[in-house]
Amino acid sequence: MALSKFLQPCFPSYDLKRLDVIENKKLIITQILNFGTEKDLEWLSKNYSKADLKQVISKPDKGVWLKNVLLYWQKIFNLKILKKLEKDKIHKKKEGYL
Repeated sequence: MALSKFLQPCFPSYDLKRLDVIENKKLIITQILNFGTEKDLEWLSKNYSKADLKQVISKPDKGVWLKNVLLYWQKIFNLKILKKLEKDKIHKKKEGYL
């Protein structure tokens, strides 16, 4: 399913006809949360579940999120993202290395 034309400002370098709501779910959610208007966010909530949004926010791709926007959505959804170094420390601690 192609995206609505009103979403184009969220995807300045993409051809909306080539994006699919299922195949490109992560990209679509990320771009709309980064750049979307209230109308765009309403569209997002009608097309994706809260679980879908949380999944994308909790595993952000490096270099595609605006830092302040990602922090905002993490607060809204009460998500804490561990940095790789913190994950490694926790993993090593569980294995008894620290």
